[in-house]
Formats: sequence, C-alpha cells, structure tokens
Amino acid sequence: MAGMITKTEGYGMGEIIARRQFDPLYIWLDIIFLLIFMGLLLYKKKFTTVVVGLIFGLVYMAVDYGIFHLLCHARSIENGYSLFWVLLWMSMSFGFTNFTWIWLWLSKDKNLLEWSVLLIGWWICCPLISTAFGGAQQPVIIQRTTGAYHGYMAAILIVGYLGLVIWNITRKEAALKAPVLWLLGIGILAQFGWEAGLLIGGVRSAGFETLEAKLATLVVNSLLETNLGMPYIYMIFIAFSAKFTEQGKRRKPCLTFQERIRESNRERVWREDGRGETM
Repeated sequence: MAGMITKTEGYGMGEIIARRQFDPLYIWLDIIFLLIFMGLLLYKKKFTTVVVGLIFGLVYMAVDYGIFHLLCHARSIENGYSLFWVLLWMSMSFGFTNFTWIWLWLSKDKNLLEWSVLLIGWWICCPLISTAFGGAQQPVIIQRTTGAYHGYMAAILIVGYLGLVIWNITRKEAALKAPVLWLLGIGILAQFGWEAGLLIGGVRSAGFETLEAKLATLVVNSLLETNLGMPYIYMIFIAFSAKFTEQGKRRKPCLTFQERIRESNRERVWREDGRGETM
C-alpha cells in the first residue's frame, strides 16, 4: 500500500501509514475480474489452487478486520463507506490473487507466464479504468498504521526463514534443500507486483507529495508482508502435494516430505523444448 512516514519517538524511520484512495467502480470491476480469473483456473482444473486462494482470502479478512482493526485499532475509512464490507472485498481480492499466484509459482505451472501477465496487467489497468469511467461518487479512502504489528511480522519472517536455513545446512544431499532464493523471489515479487501496479494507478500515491512517502510502503511491504509467509506456505505445499494432486485426488504412490522436495527441485517451469512441467 502506498504510505507516508510519520515521526515516532524511539524509531529511526518513523511509522509508515498505508493508505488507499480509489473510485467505488474499482470494487465492482475487480469483483468481475476475480470471477473471470477463478473461472479460468477452474477451466484448467486448478481446483487446489482455487481452494488455497479462497482460504487465504478468509485468513486475510480475519487478520485485517479481526487483528488490525478490532485488536490494534489500526484501520480507518472515510466518506461513509462500510469498513467491514470494503475490507472483505480487499481481503478476498488480495488474498485470492496473491496466493493463487504463489501456488502456481510453487507448482511451476506451465502457463505461469500467462497467469503472471494477467494479474500484473489487471493490477495496473483496473485503477486507471475506474478513475477514467468513475468519479460520480465520493472516493473510498482507507488507511492503516503499521507500527503496532510490523515487529510481529518481522519475527514471523525470521523464524520461518531461520527454519529453512537450519533445514538446508543439515541436509547432506543438495536435492533435499529448500529453494530459499526461489521462495524469496516469489514472496517479494507477489507483493511488489500488486503494490507497484496500484502505485502506478494512483491508488497508493493519492494524497502524498514526496517520492519517499509514495515508495516507503512499496519497499517495506514487498520485503516483509507476503514474504513472511513463504516458508510456511512452501511447507504446506510440499506436504499437500506429496499426498494429493492439483485436482484433489490422492497420489499413487504417495511421497514422503523429503521425496516431494526432491521431486519439486527437479521440476522446471519451462523445459528446453519450451513446454512447462507440473507435478
């Protein structure tokens, strides 16, 4: 989210305020896109991917509304819009698109390029379209402070990656090591693509004058927010895909956790013949 930095005693960089401003048309356009995107995933029989996206959309809602709003009192909204319903849409939109994309990356889907172009293209185009054709109503302005929880996020991130580092340095066989750089790339790219698209579209930058204010949350969130979950998502992916296929059918034979890591490390998004490889 685009943000501004406010000075906070005891902290070198101050507190980042994450803020969005967009036309209500944005919500309706995005809902239509989410239905189309889900339909395409189902057409390609990405059943597990869809379920993962829906689950994490609900998880984001529980965190955003339950923790950030009710517990930390970090959320606010202007112009009379319902915080609950706007957060529900935001959580499902961000949770579904980001985590289906992450799952497609982890599974090294053969159409990963097409999925990536579709999502990044939409994140850039949707705010521009809604700005051009909306404007009849007051904009939705929603923001949150970050000082109350970024420390907890950092702790979750370091524990997860520390676990992967310990796992890797205790493996004698290279094929059994977790792809730490691959996971970092996915975690940073997923958040960065979304944040950058909305920054370009003016959703994140509205109301902030300095380049520092516009880029602060882009950088911090890209390194921290989605990335903190990557070690845990990777372990869930390995454990699930060792026993089940993308269509939810039980694998025959099932693999152990280590066997699935070895198999996943052999898989490639694109082979030399130009075709993708999936589990």
